[in-house]
Amino acid sequence: MNKFKIVPLSKAFAQKIKTEMVDDFGNPVVEQLATGLGPCRVSLKPFVKGVDKRLLFKHSPFEIKNAYNQPGPIFISSKDVDEYSDVHRFPPEIKANKQSFPLSLIGYNQHQMMVLTKLVGNNDVDELIVEIFNQHPEVEYLHARNAQACCYICKIERA
Repeated sequence: MNKFKIVPLSKAFAQKIKTEMVDDFGNPVVEQLATGLGPCRVSLKPFVKGVDKRLLFKHSPFEIKNAYNQPGPIFISSKDVDEYSDVHRFPPEIKANKQSFPLSLIGYNQHQMMVLTKLVGNNDVDELIVEIFNQHPEVEYLHARNAQACCYICKIERA
């Protein structure tokens, strides 16, 4: 039985950013050659350094304006890509590269208040997500973030 669902940024949102070339905060979107792995927040696939073009912009994955609303820089591919579709498991290319993608999971309740933080470390991220949802009923959803850069990667909902 599926315990969670990965929620990437939507293709529709990415298309809006690409069309307007302005983020939701009024900042210009910057196109650049990838200098890091990313990942793209739509496909949840790492970028190829020096090859892929990516768009950099400010994004907030939150719906409520409060103290935990944390906008920050993220990347999407400049080309059209499909949304991550294997939604009942964490993206394997991110999961497999713990050095480039050290992960933290942050749990929020229904009022968008932070109620839990966990460093993934050497744990299996899929198993840790299930464990969190099983042991912490107050956690409505999780955000996966890069534990070093603190940038948002994706949302994880209960299935």
